[in-house]
Amino acid sequence: MPEQQTLTVYIAGDSTVQTYKAESAPQAGWGQFISRYFTGNVRFINKAIGGRSSKTFVEEGRLEEILNVLQENDYLFIQMGHNDSTASKPERYTEPFGSYKTYLKMYTAGAKEWGAIPILLTPVGRLHYHEGTFLNDFSDYCAAMKQVAEEEQVQLIDLMDRSLALYRSLGYDEAAELFMISSNGTDCTHFTEKGADHIARLVMQGVKELQIPISIYVNETP
Repeated sequence: MPEQQTLTVYIAGDSTVQTYKAESAPQAGWGQFISRYFTGNVRFINKAIGGRSSKTFVEEGRLEEILNVLQENDYLFIQMGHNDSTASKPERYTEPFGSYKTYLKMYTAGAKEWGAIPILLTPVGRLHYHEGTFLNDFSDYCAAMKQVAEEEQVQLIDLMDRSLALYRSLGYDEAAELFMISSNGTDCTHFTEKGADHIARLVMQGVKELQIPISIYVNETP
């Protein structure tokens, strides 16, 4: 691949991924930091936005906005699941092995239609710690996404597995510093800038291991 080639990555996701304005600091999403872990040959366009599920992102036309500009050999990173699991909000909710899979396939098929490359990312882990263990709050959604990856022959980064492994390596007290609970005392879902940067590094490592065209442009020591 020519060194001067620029590859574009669009990101579809939720509040754990989105780019926040300065006044929201220290809250941040990993999409704010991901470009640090790649050379200038990779351009990231972060379309993630808080409160969206795989369903509402489509219904609001946000996926269509991406597909309208997606070009051959672009990438579409897809991290959905947090808001899909909110059964108390039916406008967001998707059944993991039903409508969730159906919506995810809209993303993967849409990308492929334009000759782009979809990459699925399982939902990132929350700070849910019980009896010495960090818990996966979205196990069915992770399993369903892995089924989609297999059924549609799409690459997947298991961000849930990677993030929980990170939290275990740090221990609860240090892992808590990655979340907004360290700032506001309550929020175990959203990341601080430090946390978002850590998760961005995990995404980079996942991309590197996939050995896809953008893998050669990772920057492990920004």
